[in-house]
Amino acid sequence: MSLGSSRSPSAAARRSSRFNRPWLYPKQREALFDPARYSLIEASTKSGKTVGAIAWLIEQALKGGLGNYWWVAPTYSQAEVAYRRIRDGLPAPVRRCTERPPTVTFPNGAVLWCKSGEIPDNLYGDDVAAAVADEASRMREESWHALRSTLTATGGPIRIIGNVHGRRNWFYRLARKAESGAPGMAYHRITAHDAVEAGVLDAAEIEDAKRNLPAHVFRELYEAEAADDASNPFGEEAIRACVAPLSQKPPVAWGWDLAKAVDWTVGIALDEDGRACRFERWQGVPWGDTVRRIHAATGSTSALVDSTGLGDPIVERLQQETGGSYEGFVFSARSKQQLMEGLAAAIQAGELAFPDGPVSSELQEFEYEYTRTGVRYAAPEGLHDDCVCALALAWRKFTQPVIRWGAVPAA
Repeated sequence: MSLGSSRSPSAAARRSSRFNRPWLYPKQREALFDPARYSLIEASTKSGKTVGAIAWLIEQALKGGLGNYWWVAPTYSQAEVAYRRIRDGLPAPVRRCTERPPTVTFPNGAVLWCKSGEIPDNLYGDDVAAAVADEASRMREESWHALRSTLTATGGPIRIIGNVHGRRNWFYRLARKAESGAPGMAYHRITAHDAVEAGVLDAAEIEDAKRNLPAHVFRELYEAEAADDASNPFGEEAIRACVAPLSQKPPVAWGWDLAKAVDWTVGIALDEDGRACRFERWQGVPWGDTVRRIHAATGSTSALVDSTGLGDPIVERLQQETGGSYEGFVFSARSKQQLMEGLAAAIQAGELAFPDGPVSSELQEFEYEYTRTGVRYAAPEGLHDDCVCALALAWRKFTQPVIRWGAVPAA
């Protein structure tokens, strides 16, 4: 069978009446056949995400048996592209096809539907055993809501695939949740360079695209990186320039942002050079355990701790029970603005370093907007800014003057 893969199947496979999975390179295989219920895949154009997703959905149908299996694309014409590839790639004994609506029926009773998300209300009603959301960054959010509802009764898995297309869409936000380790979710990123290494794309073609496309368009389409957003206070290039592995030096300052409800407790420590050297992050832990964990990590190092609301008694417990050096910081619109402006200046000047992963992702997602009362700094709705706050607190503590008792002022 061939679904548009870069390598032709053997003659024996072409003669077979059974489904034979097309050749997939390791990153394709890992992304589409991840055991997580939700796998979100931000991928370069022409990197093989569609081939892999088709193979995955066909296998779900063949293994799952009687039921509905959906391929949903933003428009009907895009859904037809997937249908034709499925129809033409499967040997006749394996499937029975209808053109209107585009369906493939398998001998075990499974029916694979190729659908449009143009009218979200048309997606409600059926129970779906497994699904693919194709070109998700260009699909209406209401279509995603409808598609998710169809998986409720079956608890079925879904693969959500697409190019990166800016930051202000549901796919980008959901991908960031998956990347941060949300339960039941997996995140994968496939770039054009991965596809070149696997022999799927030609390196010269990618270089030609880089020369002839605007830089932000090339980054989105071929490197799966969202274009810089003018509402980000740090700047994407500046953030990337500060990414570095954790330092092995001892901490001189900690910043702790405490969990509220579904948020994360995050601690980040900086060494004497302003490089992140420790990173702690957990969720859903009782306050007593949180106090013990914070003190175990922080020890006698100075720390600035979120003392907003429920954080105030936690800071008091840390100060009274552990003997450590903890200072509280109350977040308000004004204090958060000042804190973030200090962090932004440091990142843009390259004065600190932090690890890739949740920290850099949250920094890239972070936004500011002007309101009638001033500037509001926060993560987009549904996302987290715990790592950003912890890093900003650590930087504030790091830059505070150290008072040494008995020191003689300079003349």
